[in-house]
Amino acid sequence: MNLKNKVIIVTGASSGIGKACAEEFAKRGANLVLAARQYVTLCEITADLEQKYGIRAVAVQADVSRETDCELIIKHAMASFNQIDILVNNAGLSMRALFKDVDLAVLKNLMDVNFWGAVYCTKYALPEILKTKGSIVAVSSIAGYRGLPGRTGYSASKFAMNGFIESLRTELLKTGVNVLLACPGFTTSNIRVAALAKDGIAHGETSMEEGKMMTSEAVASNIADGIENRKRTLIMTGQGKLAVWMNKLFPKFTDKKVFELFAKEKNPLLEV
Repeated sequence: MNLKNKVIIVTGASSGIGKACAEEFAKRGANLVLAARQYVTLCEITADLEQKYGIRAVAVQADVSRETDCELIIKHAMASFNQIDILVNNAGLSMRALFKDVDLAVLKNLMDVNFWGAVYCTKYALPEILKTKGSIVAVSSIAGYRGLPGRTGYSASKFAMNGFIESLRTELLKTGVNVLLACPGFTTSNIRVAALAKDGIAHGETSMEEGKMMTSEAVASNIADGIENRKRTLIMTGQGKLAVWMNKLFPKFTDKKVFELFAKEKNPLLEV
């Protein structure tokens, strides 16, 4: 699938991987519908992309945890372009708190954004994507294959997304629609800064060495290539691939190694 002149919806497009995807898709000639809560930022991004790449881009203020907002994204896309070729479910939140300490409202918030946001957007976009035999993309995580300490809600939401996408892919097997599960490893973005603490307030700082991580731009390039090549699954780092296979083959050993890794965080939650 060549992305030129395709209509692509990207949720969570105001920063991080979503913003990088918008730039990468625009560079490849796609027209965009960008959704996020930060409307002013989105308008700046759409204006910049239109000027740089000569494409059309539409900004939609939306909170994907609200079903009506997700329906509105799709309506804007159809009103602006009269077709939808690709939906990229990227909007997401993270967290950093031990389960024994966390307010349960934090876990509900993560499920509402990370899982239900993808479900709502996919539900309303699917009839149009069936017409174009396009693609549905879910930006998940290695945390959707291997639970991470201090991220119970985040891991749960990504496991749920992975199951949803796998089931949907099987349902759509004979329709011509491609379903791509994209799983970056640790990526340089603001997701750890915005991660929710035990009380639901953003941490405001990262707990990891950001400089050693994959860039959002590299993730976006991988996703764009995956869409064009109609890939099924993308696990983007060697560390991620190793974690998936180690967890399948040696789960008890992997528990220990994951514990050790997260015990080395800045201000660790785990006590060695």
